[in-house]
Amino acid sequence: MSNQAEQQYQEFRETFLKIQDEVSKRIVGQKEIIEGVLICLMTGGHALLEGVPGLGKTLLIRTLHEVLDLEFSRIQFTPDLMPADIIGTNVVAEDDEGRKFFEFQRGPVFANLILADEINRATPKTQSALLEAMQEKSVTVAGQHRALSLPFFVMATQNPLEMEGTYPLPEAQLDRFFFKLKVEYPNLEELDLVMERTTKREVPSVEKVSDGAEINALEQIVRDIIIAEDVRRYALRIVLSTHPDAEEAPEITRKYVRYGSSPRGAQSLILGAKVKAILDGRYNVSREDIQSVALPSLRHRLILSFEGEAEGIDPDGIIQHLLEEIQ
Repeated sequence: MSNQAEQQYQEFRETFLKIQDEVSKRIVGQKEIIEGVLICLMTGGHALLEGVPGLGKTLLIRTLHEVLDLEFSRIQFTPDLMPADIIGTNVVAEDDEGRKFFEFQRGPVFANLILADEINRATPKTQSALLEAMQEKSVTVAGQHRALSLPFFVMATQNPLEMEGTYPLPEAQLDRFFFKLKVEYPNLEELDLVMERTTKREVPSVEKVSDGAEINALEQIVRDIIIAEDVRRYALRIVLSTHPDAEEAPEITRKYVRYGSSPRGAQSLILGAKVKAILDGRYNVSREDIQSVALPSLRHRLILSFEGEAEGIDPDGIIQHLLEEIQ
């Protein structure tokens, strides 16, 4: 390995850890969640956070905005939200001579960091407005293609408990998310620290440690990490084993899964594992790296069968079983 490559990987690790440390000044615990969100950001992906209200999901991305020199936008999803409220629309304007013309008024999607708060409260029509933006990093309005500024990162939140008045995310929308991260309730020590930080006058301050140009450059560095053929094929076997009609599928998949992961699941496994390798000071991907990102990469990409739904099977349990089965 050249000295230049080693220096780039060292720079990636140092920047990643600096951002993580700054965000952790505000967010108590949730180390895995912060790391997962940053992995999504550093690989050009998007994150879906699931958890009950009050666990700091919104504060996380607001703090990330303060740590990074990037434009931030928050979209509160509600049943009456329309696609034009997200991507923008053409409005009638008038020049100095009284002549009318159409002018494009940008929506909140034209930013670097997007908080899609309670995304499952909007109708599927409105949810679909994000599909092109998340995949192509662009939007099309009235036949005109408009590129979004990079980096472009969407962090969506949803509440798993309150289902009244919500619209479950369709499979195509879920598949756009690099990771699905489950935000757990804090333990006693963490809750005590949350109260210590949030019930006093002083709020922990954070410093800006990076900007968009550096994030874009670091994303390219991730892709240079080496992955051996046997490790790559190991990741692919895991993905194929989520399909009930595949040869690799074990009995649990055939019984409880209707559709398995798309190729985007394999991309998440491999790219996420590359970041894990860099953070561990290695420049090649191991099977352990693949295993460490399997749950957030695949849990939202498994569609359970009727039997799986009826028995309340958790996709995490299926994925854990696959990791034990596949060697």
